Amino acid sequence: MPQWIAAALALMLTVGAALAHEPRPGPNGGKLVDAGTRYHAELVTTGTTEVVVHMSDANDRPIPSDGFRANAILVVNGQTIRFPLQPAGGSRLVGIAPVPVPAGARGAVQITSPQGATAQARF
Repeated sequence: MPQWIAAALALMLTVGAALAHEPRPGPNGGKLVDAGTRYHAELVTTGTTEVVVHMSDANDRPIPSDGFRANAILVVNGQTIRFPLQPAGGSRLVGIAPVPVPAGARGAVQITSPQGATAQARF
């Protein structure tokens, strides 16, 4: 195989892998990211203290949040805030932050599945 073909293939694989982990617009108006290899998580923040994470499977189909637990670690106005999220019906995990969280907040959510497996979603 010519070197330029091998280099082009390597570049395409690298770019594809990098893009798979970049936040993208979610169906609920938040940022959608991979959470481990089995889940996707969409972080929705609207400038209030309520923070919502919508859970979906690897094919972006909503999954019930029952039995999941999560902790949000977000940066707001240069300060790190931490708070738990609990199942709130449907695919939603909801938590109340100690301060209002602006839309587009950055940070991470640590997720524990009903089976005890852990995953992290970085926003």
